[in-house]
Amino acid sequence: MVQPPDTPPRLTVALTFDHDAISSEVDRSLGPVALSRGEFGPRVGVPRILALLAERGIEATFFVPGHTVVSFPESVAAIVAAGHELACHGWAHEDLATLDAAAERDVLERSVEAIERAAGVRPVGFRAPFWSLSERTLELVEELGFVYDSSLMADDVRLYRVRRGDAHDAREGSRLGPPGRLVEVPVSWALDDWPLFEPSPGAVGPMSAPSKVEEIWREEFLHAWEHEPGGLFTLTMHPEAIGRGSRIRVLERLADFMAGHDGVRFARLDRAVADWLAAGEPGR
Repeated sequence: MVQPPDTPPRLTVALTFDHDAISSEVDRSLGPVALSRGEFGPRVGVPRILALLAERGIEATFFVPGHTVVSFPESVAAIVAAGHELACHGWAHEDLATLDAAAERDVLERSVEAIERAAGVRPVGFRAPFWSLSERTLELVEELGFVYDSSLMADDVRLYRVRRGDAHDAREGSRLGPPGRLVEVPVSWALDDWPLFEPSPGAVGPMSAPSKVEEIWREEFLHAWEHEPGGLFTLTMHPEAIGRGSRIRVLERLADFMAGHDGVRFARLDRAVADWLAAGEPGR
């Protein structure tokens, strides 16, 4: 039974989708086949996901590159019309760690502008493409007024503040800086459909059976529900991956399974983060 909205949830579940479309391929000369795989996202994957969410009354978060916003405006408009959050995910799915300071700032500023035009509100969330950051990325994200990031892996279901000014030395050890303003929504490769379902570049296979992924995600959820009351369980998915027939069936079953547990609430990340802040930032 899903928790009533006025009752503190035992566990919040966030279904998040990186709507990359063809943004990962356009600047890498990967050719028509790779482009067509990316196009599966807006053409097939997103409509299936939106139907699943609508049938269950679930609000989700979509991290959208600026290239997707301008290339597939109808797809992005459908996401907004359904009441889901749009958050930033670079412009053309760049590896931010490879950019100089001026180029990185340009990517982030243009992506904010594109999302704001599409959603009608300024985005508060950011997720780095490839989960790859330069040493300055998160300070720039904080400077640009984002409330939360979702690219780091220091926790699993507990939000925390991103530190600033860490210094690492292999010989002398690491000095950890103080927490900043930016809230971190932690992620994990184990809770990401891409490395589990999709082949590596230039290769075909191995790809996991849907049943294997369902088992991993179900067990991670059960641990959080049993042992981490008040936590936030976040799945990262891609429409071109999870949108395949056998895989969308996994998401359907998991959504129903999770909703069947007492005290479970589904939420957009912006609202989950706002609730965490209002509750006084409970942590470990």
